[in-house]
Amino acid sequence: MGIVILGAGGKLGRLIRPHWPGDAAWHSRVDVDLLDRAQLISALRGASAVICLAGVTYGTDRPMSLNTTLAELTLDAAAASGAGHVFLMSSAAVYGRQSGLLSEETPTAPRNEYGHAKVAMEHMAAAHTHPNTALRLGNIAGADAILGGWKPGFALDSFENGSTPRRSYIGLQSLARIMHDLCHTQGLPAVMNVAAPGAVAMGDLLDAAGLAWSPRSANGETIAQVTLDTSRLCGFTAFQDSDSTPAGLVAQWNGTQDT
Repeated sequence: MGIVILGAGGKLGRLIRPHWPGDAAWHSRVDVDLLDRAQLISALRGASAVICLAGVTYGTDRPMSLNTTLAELTLDAAAASGAGHVFLMSSAAVYGRQSGLLSEETPTAPRNEYGHAKVAMEHMAAAHTHPNTALRLGNIAGADAILGGWKPGFALDSFENGSTPRRSYIGLQSLARIMHDLCHTQGLPAVMNVAAPGAVAMGDLLDAAGLAWSPRSANGETIAQVTLDTSRLCGFTAFQDSDSTPAGLVAQWNGTQDT
């Protein structure tokens, strides 16, 4: 058996599946109940790699602690079934409101329940005996609050010099390719930032997409720039320059919309 992807029925799974560059077994909760140990072991038996997209995000009444529970059940089942490396979805939210260039060595400092839940999941995974990597995802173009959350009358924080917040982003097509690459890679670390190199201004992203927005004065809570250090990731996969530009990110988003 090749790559097995759990949680395929969630938002991220639905968005990246059309761009997956190879074969994989995609399982939603209808196919495989992660809380059913026997069923999960059967689904993972012989898998060369496992990607667990299942988890709890904002806007649900399910407890955030389920992120750790589902990850641990997946790791236990992978060990019992003889499956290969497991990839767990973490988040840049583990860094909280820290600014500047954030590497995997930067101390975690979550500021919300979601960030705390991902840190707890990472701690569990680090102590588990089955090989795994927690992927700290940056902003995903089209699954974010900017492109994905745009609507008429959209307002965006703007600083006195007219600039807008800059963040690390990745396109859905790039994300699918990278995850596929990592599934065929040896010697992976326990934690890895996942984003295209550099950062883009949110206003530039909306402009590239032709989406109208109005500036609103940034307050003291607005962080000017948050950039994930992707040097570790770039040691295992390659990016094109366009992967880090507003136009390139929008092109990938448009490709997703057309799928």
